[in-house]
Amino acid sequence: MARTVLVCGVQVPLVSGGAELLGRSLVNELVRRGYDAEQVNLPFKSYPKDEILSHAAAWRLLDLSESNGRPIDLVIGTKFPSYWARHPHKVAWVMHQYRAAYELCGTAFSDFDHVERDVALRSALVELDTRMLRECRHIYTLSRNTANRLRRYNAIDAEPLYHPSHLSDRLFTAPAEAYVLSVARLEPVKRVTMAIESMVHVDPGVRLVHVGEGSQRKECRALVERLGLGDRVRFAGTIGDEALVGLYARALAVVYAPFDEDYGYVTLEAFLARKPVITASDSGGTLEFVEDGVNGAVCEPRPEALAAAVNAYAADRRRAAEHGGAGYERARLVTWDGVVERLTGVP
Repeated sequence: MARTVLVCGVQVPLVSGGAELLGRSLVNELVRRGYDAEQVNLPFKSYPKDEILSHAAAWRLLDLSESNGRPIDLVIGTKFPSYWARHPHKVAWVMHQYRAAYELCGTAFSDFDHVERDVALRSALVELDTRMLRECRHIYTLSRNTANRLRRYNAIDAEPLYHPSHLSDRLFTAPAEAYVLSVARLEPVKRVTMAIESMVHVDPGVRLVHVGEGSQRKECRALVERLGLGDRVRFAGTIGDEALVGLYARALAVVYAPFDEDYGYVTLEAFLARKPVITASDSGGTLEFVEDGVNGAVCEPRPEALAAAVNAYAADRRRAAEHGGAGYERARLVTWDGVVERLTGVP
């Protein structure tokens, strides 16, 4: 009988992003390799902050040892707080912890600050995270950046496991048109506003196309109008995979400069479409793939710096194509085989 595996994840109702894609993709890859795998998601709400621990504790109330009389052989926890689940054979593949209480605390990207109430809740989260993760047989992360955070805040060593995007098999390249592509949720930590502001300094013949929605939708559209960029910035919103693949294929380059990203499918997707990636020196996980002057540009996190990189690629299409090709050679080596082997303990 096939080994039974549960992939535990968190679903914020009405929101879908990288975490949701990861869970579905992992289950599909497990099934493809003969495992009897299923995804288990619980809803999560991060406000008011006093509710965070209650939502996390819900995972401790579940009995995941068996289902319909059949033993569950392995549980894989991913995004906080799914790795709080109880199981004798638990493995963590940490996408990220509750970032607002960790490295984002005290920044413009978090509602946690260094005040007594927040410090107490933050301390409790760190302590409980550490305890729950130490229950795991093995601990992995999506990236070295996430592993470094675990070591810094929880004194836990973890091995990064890189995995491909669900679009990997469909991405292709085509002659570049006069636009750069931005793919990200419209949230402060993704810094789409910085990409928009860069367009003030980009050569007039180049446009910006953005894919994605989020809480900053109105703010970003207002920024475009305020800067007089209405004819140079296009918001495509939420689109299907086929349309997204087409936008990657025809882009001059991809601008992706979030703050301290965990991983970022966008980087690998751009590379598999043979497009260079323009990112920032503080963008975290993207820097594990993007090499300045080799397969992309690593800039200071300023609109003017992003614009200079865009202008350089617009002025030298051959260089853009060469960097995109180098990115392809890097991204094509990222597969699911090693990930599944490590998570399931296959030697």
